[in-house]
Parts: sequence; C-alpha cells; structure tokens
Amino acid sequence: MSPLNKERWHRFKKNRRGYISLWLFLCLFLMTLPAEFLANDAPLMIRYDGDFYFPVVKEYSELEFGGDFDISAEYTDPYLAGLINEKGWMLWPPIPFDYSTRNSNLTQPAPSPPSDVNWLGTDDQGRDVLARLIYGFRVSVLFGLMLTIATSIIGVAAGAVQGFYGGKIDLIGQRLLEVWSSVPTLFVLIIIASMVTPSFWILLVILLLFGWMALVGVVRAEFLRARNLDYVMAARALGVADRTLIFRHLLPNAMVATITFVPFVMVSAITSLTALDFLGFGLPPGSASLGEMVSQGKNNLYAPWIGISVFVALALLLSLLVFIGEAVRDAVDPNRTR
Repeated sequence: MSPLNKERWHRFKKNRRGYISLWLFLCLFLMTLPAEFLANDAPLMIRYDGDFYFPVVKEYSELEFGGDFDISAEYTDPYLAGLINEKGWMLWPPIPFDYSTRNSNLTQPAPSPPSDVNWLGTDDQGRDVLARLIYGFRVSVLFGLMLTIATSIIGVAAGAVQGFYGGKIDLIGQRLLEVWSSVPTLFVLIIIASMVTPSFWILLVILLLFGWMALVGVVRAEFLRARNLDYVMAARALGVADRTLIFRHLLPNAMVATITFVPFVMVSAITSLTALDFLGFGLPPGSASLGEMVSQGKNNLYAPWIGISVFVALALLLSLLVFIGEAVRDAVDPNRTR
C-alpha cells in the first residue's frame, strides 16, 4: 500500500462512525450470505439408519427415510419426522423456516404476533418475518452490489472517453446523455412488466440501462481537468498511447472522486429495488423482498411487528452505507490533513 493510501486508510479509521459502520455492514452481510444455513425448512443434517444426509444442500425423496411416496421429503411433516427420529435425528437451523414457508401450526390467525416459534411474528400469509428479513437483506445487498459495480464500470468508461477526447465526442455524448436521462424509467418498467414477468436479472438490466449515468459527470469533469496538465502533455509529446494515458495516468486520479460516490450509488440501487417491489413492479410475487414487506406492513397496520421490523432493517442498512460513504469522502478529500 502506497503512503498516500495508508494516509487515507488512517483518516477513514479515525472516522469512528464510518469505520464501525463498515464492520457492522460486513458482519451483517456475511451473516446473511449463507441464509439457507440460518433459516430453512429443511434440516442442516440428518442421521438416519447409520447414514448422514444433508437436505440443506441436496433434495431427498421420502423413500430415502421410509416414506410411502417418491416425492420431495417434507421434513416438517409429523409422520416423516417420526420415521426419521425412530432411526436417527435431525439437526435444524436456528430458524426452521425459509422465506416462503408457511407456518401451518399457528395458534392465532395470520398475521400472528411474535412468539417463541416465530421470533418476529408472521405476515398475513403465515410466513416467518425474520426469515424473510434475512433473505430480503441478502437479495437487496447483492442486487445493490452488482448494480453498483456494473453502473460504475460503464459510467467510468463513458465519462473517461468523453473527458479525454473532448470535442465532438464529448458534445455528442452529452446530448445522448440528456436524451437518455429523460426517458421515464418507471413507465419502461410498467411496459416490460406487462410483457414479461420481472425477475432479478431483468430488473438488474433495466436499472443498469438507466443507472450508469450517475458517475459519468464526475469522471468526465476529472478527465477534462487533468488532460491538459503538464505531465499528461509531456506523456503525449513522448508518444505514449491513449490507452496508457487513460488507464495509468488519468483514471487513478479520477477514481479518487468516483469512489466517494459508490456507497451512495449502492444506496440508490437498494432504494430503487425496494420501491419497485413496494409498487408491485419488482421481483416476482412471493420472492424474498424488503419492498414487499413494506407493502405488507402498510396493508396490515394492525400487525405493527411487520412494519417495524422491515423499517429497522432498511433504516439500519441504508444508514450504514451512508455513514461509510461519508467516511470515504472525508478520507480521500485532498484538502484534509492529519
């Protein structure tokens, strides 16, 4: 690590709020990444008749455990559970429900309040709120990360080309950006949703088509400023190729300003997915979605545990990302000193 980057890392660590937020975000993300091992309606491991089975990673038939039908084993079925426990045992995850599992043994009509079985209660379909939060958190973060990386690559490339070459290329690029940015994203999503069922990848592509412009202006401005500096002009005079100038001399300087925007771009991506799910134009019905849980909370005001749970999860996630972004901005600010 260069002395300059060490100095930046030191500044980032001095911002306690951002530094702690980074570790909290990483811990939450790494905890929810293997969500199937935290919340699942299939056991982690089964010991049956001297053999070991791992239903969390492989699907087994009822016939494997003495059942009557060649169908996928339903481990919550009392009959099948009794057959397994007669000759072995089952190791369950901490939460014996996944995001789509309906609790058929509720003592109260759904949505039911928090209990020792459903720690944060259930929604109006009897699904465990905590399990849906875990899966929804993972989907939101993965979607935000993938969209942020893709938009950053395209936006930085477009801004670098416009800023480095300038002239007609910059002029035409700016006019295209103005036209493309005026296209209403929500209307496009409504039209596409009427033709095909939106999915994770379709939403990612659509939001990528309209989200890559977020970083173009920043990178373009940095390239326009730096392309006439003395060291760049000297490199041009020595015959250095344009590709080398862009990637070795100009892009590292432009990335300093770009990195400060990345956490906020991710916040925007997660917010967009949540809003689309809330409006019904997002992930397919029944998917693990924080936006769908927000809609559930709005439609079931008499069950406040749904709205409060998803509000706390969203507020925590977005706040952590904003605090990280503020700390990164202060760390890479060239006007700051020790």
